[in-house]
Amino acid sequence: MIKRLLLLPHIQIQNANALSSPFTLGFPAMTAWLGATHALQRKLKIDGFDDLEFKATAVVSHQCNLQTYKGESDYVSSIIIAKRPSFTRKELTKFKAGKAPSFIEDARCHLTISLVIEYTGVEQDDIERFKNRIYHHLSSSMKMAGGDILKFSQPQIHKIDQGDDSELKKFLRKIMPGYALIERKDLMLEAMERGLDGIDAVLDYLAIHHSCEKDDDGNVSWSSKRKTAGWIVPIATGFQGITELAQVKNQRDPDVQHRFAESVVTLGEFKMPHQITSINDILWQYKVEPENNLYLCQQVTSEY
Repeated sequence: MIKRLLLLPHIQIQNANALSSPFTLGFPAMTAWLGATHALQRKLKIDGFDDLEFKATAVVSHQCNLQTYKGESDYVSSIIIAKRPSFTRKELTKFKAGKAPSFIEDARCHLTISLVIEYTGVEQDDIERFKNRIYHHLSSSMKMAGGDILKFSQPQIHKIDQGDDSELKKFLRKIMPGYALIERKDLMLEAMERGLDGIDAVLDYLAIHHSCEKDDDGNVSWSSKRKTAGWIVPIATGFQGITELAQVKNQRDPDVQHRFAESVVTLGEFKMPHQITSINDILWQYKVEPENNLYLCQQVTSEY
């Protein structure tokens, strides 16, 4: 099976939203990346690509710099404000002692990522116009994960035969060095089968366990490890509705039903591309489960 892939390489983003859920902070939520892909698709449809469909998306992190501050006597780092509002001298006099209001902490990060997007609905004759319009949208007013796009490399089009390992390896070299984010909800399920609730299941795999050994001479050696190998992180992958679908006063779109929701958090893993054996291993897609009130981003299934 041939997959058509759009590669948006090395997108440099400033002040992206690092608060991926109410209790996780760091790399932006998976919903942010699929949301950016969906927004780009809508812009391209307006440009005349009526049959275009972005079927799945992968995100590869090349660099992520969480904006923190750690003072000389601080035990841990503190998140600092993303942007401090500017005031005129006249406006400052409105505040006590003529000083600006206190900082309000806002989680943000500067990062460089690559997006791999599986697409359909673009004819070969339209490929150049397709890439040109993508370049235009990325270089104009489009944002990603709430951050500003500073610069990026030229969009690339690739075709991969899933049965050809050499083609896959050749493509994966284009997104190295970096770390592709994959889903590890299997770890969550295993922990919850042992009787842990959701939070305890996450902490069970994120906790660092320190241990020491004492030899016959009295020398003590310390070691630290986690429950499982790999760069395991908590990730926000969607939302679960906590109210019924209904119309709400002053909602943004009066024609669409609204509901309040809470974040769905699970475990993920940053994995180097050379360890990937199938392109589906890094692709994500939307999944809606109306019966469970779930709106998720999930790893592409083997049946896909």
